[in-house]
Amino acid sequence: MFNNLSNFMFLTTLIMGTIISISSNSWLGAWMGLEINLLAFIPLLTNLKNLTSTESSLKYFIIQALASTTLLFTVLISSFHTNQMIDYNPYLSIILNSSLLMKMGAAPFHSWFPEVIEGLSWMISFVLMTWQKIAPMMLLSYCIHYKFIMFSIIASILIGSIGGFNQTNLRSLMAYSSINHLGWMLSSIFISMSHWLIYFTFYTIISLSIVSLFYHMNIFYFNQIFCTMNNNPLMKFNLFCNFLSLGGLPPFTGFLPKWIIIQSLSSMNMTLMTMMVMLTLITLFFYIRLAYPAFMMQSTQISWNNIKNKNLPKFTILLNFFSVFGLILITSIYLIL
Repeated sequence: MFNNLSNFMFLTTLIMGTIISISSNSWLGAWMGLEINLLAFIPLLTNLKNLTSTESSLKYFIIQALASTTLLFTVLISSFHTNQMIDYNPYLSIILNSSLLMKMGAAPFHSWFPEVIEGLSWMISFVLMTWQKIAPMMLLSYCIHYKFIMFSIIASILIGSIGGFNQTNLRSLMAYSSINHLGWMLSSIFISMSHWLIYFTFYTIISLSIVSLFYHMNIFYFNQIFCTMNNNPLMKFNLFCNFLSLGGLPPFTGFLPKWIIIQSLSSMNMTLMTMMVMLTLITLFFYIRLAYPAFMMQSTQISWNNIKNKNLPKFTILLNFFSVFGLILITSIYLIL
């Protein structure tokens, strides 16, 4: 719909909106940054050649507008009544936390997130799963309500784990995986922002490696994986290793940020940490169930499949290598140093 120059301008405005939001010293400035971010992201969602993309952009706009209205309403109430500061009023704090959780798609305000991602392209979905969560999470760390966020952590991990069952749409699966990881990111805020940054960075790298594979192979459903990659068992094996890394199975890279969070959180709240680990095992279960056919020495081959394998860019190959072997490399470097 737009040319490359227009897309570049929208992306620049998107980044600037996030920077304005997280660097603002007032809630009104943070709200303005979120609105700039929203207005720049909506044109990237819209594609007149794809009706599902247009529907997703409309859903996203309505949800984000509702969350922004709630955020502004809470800030105005706090400014009108100086004795009702957000930090000291539990009701205002819960409402403000709810608006930020709705913006990032965390449970129990998650229902819009898989529906919106289903109609988007892979690259726009990646931006929605990663960059669009930075500003709400940074703002949430300023006014966190611990009991309410603990409930959101458990709900996000549980819904993200259960929602991934019986999914044939890969975009929906990645959406529920993002909701699951949101629970871990929210728990990392309890520890420190450096822990959140570590977890978010590793999640972004692993998600980018998987999304780039799907984008270059033009895959959207599970049956396409076995049809398209049947002539290349190594690529299929690599893809499902990335899935296991996303689920946090050792010795893949995705286990490292979870390992850091578990070690730090075990000394603060053992009950929360235990529930998070147990619920995350559900995600690993269906990832392993899906990956099992790819790991078999002998699998069914389709004799009439004439699809030619595409050559992946070197950047995608490098991302996949780090996603699979990153934990081994980081541990080796740590032992050497």
